[in-house]
Amino acid sequence: MDNLSATEVRGLRVTRGGREVLSGIDAQIRAGRITGLLGPSGSGKSTLIRAIVGVQRISAGSVTVLGHPAGAAVLRTQVGYAGQTAAVYPDLSVAENLRYFAAVRGDDPAEVQRVIDLVGLGGREKQLASRLSGGQLSRVSLAVALLGRSRLIVLDEPTVGLDPVLRAELWELFHRLAGQGVSLLVSSHAMDEAERCDELMLLREGRLLFHDTLARLLERTGEPDAERGFISLVGNMEVAA
Repeated sequence: MDNLSATEVRGLRVTRGGREVLSGIDAQIRAGRITGLLGPSGSGKSTLIRAIVGVQRISAGSVTVLGHPAGAAVLRTQVGYAGQTAAVYPDLSVAENLRYFAAVRGDDPAEVQRVIDLVGLGGREKQLASRLSGGQLSRVSLAVALLGRSRLIVLDEPTVGLDPVLRAELWELFHRLAGQGVSLLVSSHAMDEAERCDELMLLREGRLLFHDTLARLLERTGEPDAERGFISLVGNMEVAA
């Protein structure tokens, strides 16, 4: 893996219940960039993300993250992850949740206030997680992923259900992190978020249809936006089949 890559996926296949969920995925996630993983529900986005963070059993292929096999112990403090469901303890406060996860990861306790401020939860440190809104819970999960200044941050639909202002604020944060050399993989089913990414990975029914920039997608399909470009790719796939 070259030093421009944060993650390399080669021939990745995942089978679940006798059905192939991912069909021979080949991809390279570049360092210091925001890669958008886009596709409809059921396309395999979450399965690919789980394979990258090392918690998905794979049928074939390989996943290398920061030069190590996905899930290697050395990656614990180098990879941040936030899933679709907020992984926080409802009976703990915002700060207590983050202090717990910082201790598990072996991070400096000073990290807690830094990430609270990063995600805009300053002033809510003592509030119980059970009393937070859905958007605030998502921000706590994001704060956990940001602990320790991870080199790769993997976020599974982090902006779902957020109001437009908060969503814009989070994307500004993602771009600041990328500017500091952090690699981000951000999944979404909202095609309008393609414009906020440096590169796109478009998934459909477990197959990677496209991996390049938005400009290249529009050039290739002749369409004016990401959604129509994606539809064009799907149409071509069905014709080829």
